[in-house]
Amino acid sequence: MNQQEAIITKFYTAFQQKDAATMNSCYAEDIVFSDPVFGMLQGDAVRAMWQMLCARAKDFSLVFDNIQCLDEEYATCNWTATYTFGATGRKVVNKITAHMRIQNGIITEHSDAFSLYRWCKQALGPIGWIFGWSGFLHNSVRRKALRGLSQFMQQAAH
Repeated sequence: MNQQEAIITKFYTAFQQKDAATMNSCYAEDIVFSDPVFGMLQGDAVRAMWQMLCARAKDFSLVFDNIQCLDEEYATCNWTATYTFGATGRKVVNKITAHMRIQNGIITEHSDAFSLYRWCKQALGPIGWIFGWSGFLHNSVRRKALRGLSQFMQQAAH
C-alpha cells in the first residue's frame, strides 16, 4: 500500500467509525473541500462539517473501494454512505466518487462528486422526485446545510 492509499484508507476507516478527529488529522490545516451539498469549504469549516456529520449520523454505514492513484499527488476512490436523513427520517444510499490531492502525506484538496438529484429523491421523497433536478431546490438544500454547519460551529465555540 502506497502513501496515498494509506491516507485514504485511514480517512474512510475513521469515517466508518464516525471518528471525525482521526478523519480531520488526515487533512492539511488549510484543506479545501467541495461537494454538491455544502459547496466549497475551507479549513475549520471542513473539519466542523465532518464533526457535525459524524455526530448526527443515524443508522450510518460506509463502504469504500476502488482507490486509484492517478499520479504522485492525485487519487480517487468510491464510497457509499447509507444513513437515515434526520430532517425527513428517509433512508439515503449515497454513492460518491472522491477526488483527493495528497501532498506530504496529508490531504490538501478533497472533492466529493455525486448526483444531487438522486440524493434529493431519496432524502426528500416526493418533493425531491418532482423538484430535485432544479437549481432552486439545490440552492435551498445548500442554504440549509450551510446554516446547520454555521449553527454547529457556533455551538462548538461556546
